This record gives sequence, structure tokens and C-alpha cells, in this order.
Amino acid sequence: MDLAGKTIFITGGTGSFGKACTEVLLAHADPKAIRLFSRDELKQSELQASYRDESRLRFLIGDVRDRERLLAATRGVDVIIHAAALKQVPVCEYNPFEAVQTNIVGSENIVAAAIANAVPRTLLLSTDKAVNPVNLYGATKLCAEKIVTQGNAYAADSVARFSTVRYGNVVGSRGSVVPIFAEQAPQGRLTITDERMTRFWITLPQAVDFVLSCLGIMEGGEVFVPKIPTMRVIEIAQAIAPDAELVFTGIRPGEKLHEVLLTEDEARHARAFDDRYLIYPEFPTWRSEPYDGGEPLPDGFRYSSAQNPDRLTPEELRAILPVLSPVS
Repeated sequence: MDLAGKTIFITGGTGSFGKACTEVLLAHADPKAIRLFSRDELKQSELQASYRDESRLRFLIGDVRDRERLLAATRGVDVIIHAAALKQVPVCEYNPFEAVQTNIVGSENIVAAAIANAVPRTLLLSTDKAVNPVNLYGATKLCAEKIVTQGNAYAADSVARFSTVRYGNVVGSRGSVVPIFAEQAPQGRLTITDERMTRFWITLPQAVDFVLSCLGIMEGGEVFVPKIPTMRVIEIAQAIAPDAELVFTGIRPGEKLHEVLLTEDEARHARAFDDRYLIYPEFPTWRSEPYDGGEPLPDGFRYSSAQNPDRLTPEELRAILPVLSPVS
């Protein structure tokens, strides 16, 4: 999608994804304006200071729980990237209603604002935790996906269209295992929940590029899943501190051994492309024509971190994050 001259609205705009996406958009997309929407005034002031001479940025304080604020903030917008969420699994478990308010009600508010203001394209950022969820965070993101997909039915007579991007763990993101291992490495002792555990991994630049590419091809209702590598958590530990003692603590509540990005049931209405899978809605009542393109998936196909043939080696991980040179 050509974003030149467009006004782009990013919820969670001061988070890791929002900041990385803003940098790419300013450098390569030539937008008319980027509205960064978040509730953290300190992060907004810090980001504003780093872009002191950039006239295309708009810093908007607000919460996705506040529908009236979203209605005002999204007027005249061409694209919404909905990245705001409560993401930490333990935080969501301990504060369940807060997670529901932000991740579910907030997504409903985004859909309502986009329809009211005729925003042509809205893209939700989701997670592998939304697939067969075993924790509240995953359950709220599954609900958000359903709300965004069916938003197309509510907007059938509008230009507004809604889709979702679902990807795995972002390498080195806040709260992930990589910075935890890096912090533990100098002590020579790393804690691992289970040696069998595997995860999908994507870098932050890859996530931004994938999201922006999905904006260009979305028609409304799709869930986009990137083809990304898998790595065992124990191999991450070996990449960061090969000589460290490994202490196994057991799987935590709400945690899985392996993650899934696409289930057997979803595979029946999904298609494979060179670099991604597209999961199409089962009941696209807002469309008169079927989706086309891609290759159908075989019966019983499951895109799981345990079965993924694309494996990331410790050497490849260190090349992605050179700051993580092995610590003895």
C-alpha cells in the first residue's frame, strides 16, 4: 500500500512496535501525519524530544477504553494500526477485568471509531497466545481477533475494512526470555521452565515490515500469519551463556510447552503463500466474491513451533542480536 500522503494512527504508539513502526514510516513511507496514541505521558514526552524537528508526528494522550476519545482522535485517518494491549501473562491473570477492558473492549472501540469515521484500513496486532488459549491474555486476544474480523460485517456499507496480523514472540522484546537470560548470564546460572519448550521468533524490524506489507494486500477479514523460525528455549540459553548452569523450574501457570500459529480447524479455510499464511473468515457476509490466491493446506495441517521445520540456530540468533555475544 502506498502510504505517501496518508494519515496513520497507531495505538500503543510509544511501545516497542509503535516506535519501530514510526521510524520506518518516517524514513520510507512519506506519510502526511502519524498520530501516536497512548496513555503514557512520560514515554510520549521522551519520544517527542527524540523527534524534536519532525513536524509529521502528533502525540495524543488517550486510552483505547475511551470510545469518545478514539472517535475524536481518528477523524480524518486513513490507516489504523492497533498495537495497544495489556501483554504480560501474569499481569493479565492477576488483573483479569483490566485485561478485558483494554484488549477486548478497547478493540471493540477501535472498530466502532473506524466505522464512524470511515477509516479505510484497520489492522490488529495479535499473538500466537490467541490460538487455543490457556491464559487470559490469549483469551482476550482471541476475542479481539473475532471482534475485528466481524467488524467487517458491521461496516458492510462502509469503506472501513478490518484484518489481523498474528505472529510469535519478538526477539529481545521487554519481558521476553532473551533479556532475562542476558541479565542472568553474568551470574552463570539461567532459569528455564522446561527443556522441551519451543517458541516462534520474529525480530522487531521483521514484524514491522510484515505488518506494513499486510496493509497493502488486506481486503477485510483475513488473519495474516508470517512464516517464521522456531527455536528451543534451551538453545536460546546456550546461545547467550553456553557455559552457564541451567536450572529447570517447571512450566508456569498459563504457559504452554509449544505455541501454535494456525490450527487444523483454521487450516480448512486458510491458504499458503510464499512468506505467509492467510486465514480467511468462515462467514464473510460482507463479501459477494470469494477470496482467491495461494495454495490450500493439506488436511490436518497445524503450524506449531514443535513441528516447524524452519529452525533458528544459536549462531543465527547471535547474528540477529549481536549484543548477545556468549557470556562465559
